[in-house]
Amino acid sequence: MTSELFIDVHPKKISIALTEDKRLMEYQEESQEASFQVGNVYLAKVKKLMPGLNSCFVNVGYEKDAFLHYQDLGTEFNSYAKFLKRLLSDRKHLPSQSNILTEPECPKDGAIQHYLQQGQEVLVQIIKEPISTKGPRLTCELSFPGRFLVLMPFQDKVNVSAKIKDPKERTRLKQVIESIKPENCGVIVRTVAEGKKASELDNEMKILTQRWTNTLLNAQKAKEKPQLVYEESSRAVGMLRDLFNPSYEGIYVNNESIFHEVRDYVSLIAPERTDCVKMYRGSLPIFDNFDITRQIKSSFGTTVTYKGGAYLIIEHTEALHVIDVNSGNRSKKDDTQEANALEVNLGAADEIARQLRLRDMGGIIVVDFIDMKHTESRQALYDRMVENLKKDRARHNILPLTKFGLMQITRQRVRPVMDVKVEEVCPTCQGSGSIKSSLLFTKVLEGKIQMIQNRLSIKHFTLHVHPYVYAYLCQGLCSLKMKWQWRYGLGVKVIPSQKLGMLQYEFYDSNGQEIDVQEEIEIR
Repeated sequence: MTSELFIDVHPKKISIALTEDKRLMEYQEESQEASFQVGNVYLAKVKKLMPGLNSCFVNVGYEKDAFLHYQDLGTEFNSYAKFLKRLLSDRKHLPSQSNILTEPECPKDGAIQHYLQQGQEVLVQIIKEPISTKGPRLTCELSFPGRFLVLMPFQDKVNVSAKIKDPKERTRLKQVIESIKPENCGVIVRTVAEGKKASELDNEMKILTQRWTNTLLNAQKAKEKPQLVYEESSRAVGMLRDLFNPSYEGIYVNNESIFHEVRDYVSLIAPERTDCVKMYRGSLPIFDNFDITRQIKSSFGTTVTYKGGAYLIIEHTEALHVIDVNSGNRSKKDDTQEANALEVNLGAADEIARQLRLRDMGGIIVVDFIDMKHTESRQALYDRMVENLKKDRARHNILPLTKFGLMQITRQRVRPVMDVKVEEVCPTCQGSGSIKSSLLFTKVLEGKIQMIQNRLSIKHFTLHVHPYVYAYLCQGLCSLKMKWQWRYGLGVKVIPSQKLGMLQYEFYDSNGQEIDVQEEIEIR
């Protein structure tokens, strides 16, 4: 199996796609402007205590106050609070964490009002992004993840991933980490650390320790609350850290600065794989060139088809996701009804496992499979789903089919579900159902070109249009595209883009920034 990663960078968003054997398996899209990212650490103030919920609300600068439950204070909150008080009382000297005596652990059934007060300053980390009407979810158990290790201040245990089975390797890793970790800090050893040299682990430990130190220094200097004191790596690198696998055949990036960030990151965690990071310089949009745009369009939306004419109906509610399996117009006269149902359901299990990763669906998922009578068939379907989800990094739990043919799945949710709109409102008529004559469309485009050159004084720019429109503009020896370049100069370039609607268009300057043009141009 060949895996490839593609990073599409735009001024307003970054998209990252993972393919396995050229098939889209994971897709993430984040706004460049979004600031409430999982892993960010804030110095903030408690705004309101909620004893009935055993929790409090904290102002981290979001429109909805963030939620902090007592269980998320952590067992070492007393030590944490004592250290933070000393840190903020002395703005010139950084206290040593190793010199602070460990305080008694907090009981699991304690009350939050005994440990926090309204207006108290706390150092909190986002563990869930704002979802729907809810604000971010916070924790006081800070963690700084790396490729091999996760550093957890105020803890004092070394835990090795359960997926590392070899007892000798587990013992070796524990001994190495115990010898290099800072005092009063805990460490989680990730699965990918198996077999790594002590020097590699020590190098990453120093990097993570420096991040913790920088966080403390930023908290000391903070004059206003809330204040962001530690920000996760750039969005591309942060997303890549979760997805990266040394077996990738290639990582393609279409932005120069992000390309260098990604290459530097890969050279740090896997120096032997630095060459797999490649700069994409093609004229076509990167997702169009690698057939990702088409897969995105066909894989999202309410109805998703898969092999044999069968299809899924995927609906999302506030409480859960519901997936209905339909056989469609598929029929095989030679097989029994049970065999047909099993074949459709097994294909659905493959597609559903892909959809969970692709859309990053979390919470409760209920799947309504086609009814099957035989116990062997039901067990085979359950085993297939379990096997498919072994590749899923998110924590999940699968229950066997109920007597009604329903399968219940729970999956870890840390960010809103990926919802890509595949049904588009017509950009020309804005949903009214009537448009100007398509014969005038090229006149509209030429009017926009004139405005960009004459009014905005931009001589070099790119026009993105639907592939069918592009084909029309390029047809013939003396095509419209050639006429425009003769009339307005070779700085005018036309590129097909699969993401655009039939009569939709976008202009970009030489730096890749979108040019905002007026909706209506008077054509004389």
